[in-house]
Amino acid sequence: MALSFRELQAQLQPGWGCEHSGKGGQFDVLVVPSLSMDRALMALVTGAHHYEERQLFSLIRLRDPGVRAIYVTSKLLPELVVDAVLELLPGVPTSHARRRLQLFDTDDASNRPLTEKLLERPALLARIQEQLRPGRSFISCFVVTELEKRLSEALQIPLLGTDPALGHWGSKAGSRELFARCGVPHPPGSDLVHNLEDLAEVTATLWEAHPELKRCVVKLNEGISGEGNAALDLAPLQLQERSATARRQRLRQELERLPMPAQGWLTLLAEQGALVEAWLEGGDQLSSPSVQGTIHPGGRVEVLSTHEQILGGSNGQTYHGCRFPADKAYRLTLMRHGQAIGEALGAEGALERYAVDFIARLIDGQWDLQAIEVNLRQGGTTHPYMALRAITTGKLDPGTGEFLSPTGQALHYMATDNLTHPNLRGLLPADLIDIVAEADLHYDPARLRGSVFHLLGCLSEYGKLGMTCVGRSAAEAKQVYGATAGQLIQQATSVQGGS
Repeated sequence: MALSFRELQAQLQPGWGCEHSGKGGQFDVLVVPSLSMDRALMALVTGAHHYEERQLFSLIRLRDPGVRAIYVTSKLLPELVVDAVLELLPGVPTSHARRRLQLFDTDDASNRPLTEKLLERPALLARIQEQLRPGRSFISCFVVTELEKRLSEALQIPLLGTDPALGHWGSKAGSRELFARCGVPHPPGSDLVHNLEDLAEVTATLWEAHPELKRCVVKLNEGISGEGNAALDLAPLQLQERSATARRQRLRQELERLPMPAQGWLTLLAEQGALVEAWLEGGDQLSSPSVQGTIHPGGRVEVLSTHEQILGGSNGQTYHGCRFPADKAYRLTLMRHGQAIGEALGAEGALERYAVDFIARLIDGQWDLQAIEVNLRQGGTTHPYMALRAITTGKLDPGTGEFLSPTGQALHYMATDNLTHPNLRGLLPADLIDIVAEADLHYDPARLRGSVFHLLGCLSEYGKLGMTCVGRSAAEAKQVYGATAGQLIQQATSVQGGS
């Protein structure tokens, strides 16, 4: 008799949540890096299906000689791309790790979630299932939706991730509920609404409670990477000079033409809802830190990392990259909030990765932290930290929030998914490896500095690349980043015959 998703998850073992236990783990992990998200939002991501490569750093698990892995993608990954990751793993011969890794693909590069493609191919699923040891296998995903839930039940293998039935806690409205429950500071805001009339009403109510507000932000309940957010300038609307009715009418007019990045956002408003929050301004400095953690089977919560997010795009809220770790002034506060929220999520039944985004403002010499949202999935900061853990044998010091090498040296990095230049277009992964080797840009474990790369599949078609640049200080990591970006573009221009 087939087991349900929940019954399958009850089979998960505590040790399976550790990326590298060093305790002789004996299990199989099926990695399905599907970006199973709203298609209107994913359409905004250049080369979206190549983002399936980012989870290659989860192969850190192969450092345990008893672990086997199956990695599935839409199109077959080149051996060079896979070997570039395996060769970075210390403590295990590349050939030994490669023998315990199998690659499968759907041979389908269409702009649809990988998991959907898998479910359409029962013969492929049967071949994958044959390779997994019963009772000692689980699925690892980028995000868990109803598609991944169906995949788990089809294969009769537990999935290490949060049941999509708990997805409310990763939405904008659910995040605000968690912050209030955990006593984590967060901006004034509204409840969830599903049409323009109600959105105008809650926006007006927010301004009436905080008439000093010059700006607010409208958030689709399930937006990702800032693509479901849009700022609304309130100061030019002269709300203080209008009656309550006129105020709402004026706000509705502005909301109707809101420059929301997500296509068809009014349809999404009706489907998933939206809320409005105060736009946090003021202070001598402003930053966008985040904290990441994981909830292990059995309920243990582990805070993994803190980052400073690098944001950009037309709305200034699109994720472009990050720096690790977050500023020392508030790093431990971030970790404390992350632990509290992780424990609250664990009590609800959540599993595996979660992250909490904040805004930090320096006001009169004191940092003010305000939580913005919870993500119940892997994200843009997941794979750089995986990369750091994969190429070193270090660990996070919970007392300082620093990542220490085995010699006690603190390590830093600066990472991006979006190094883009027209002269990078047309380069093959092999060309990149040649440039990196000749320019001495690759990560050197002896010097504890250098760069590791991802999104190599985006390179030739889109001129786009991801990289994580490691150094022994924040300044050195930034220097490595600048040198790597500069050399790559310069050498690519030479190789391509550009000017």
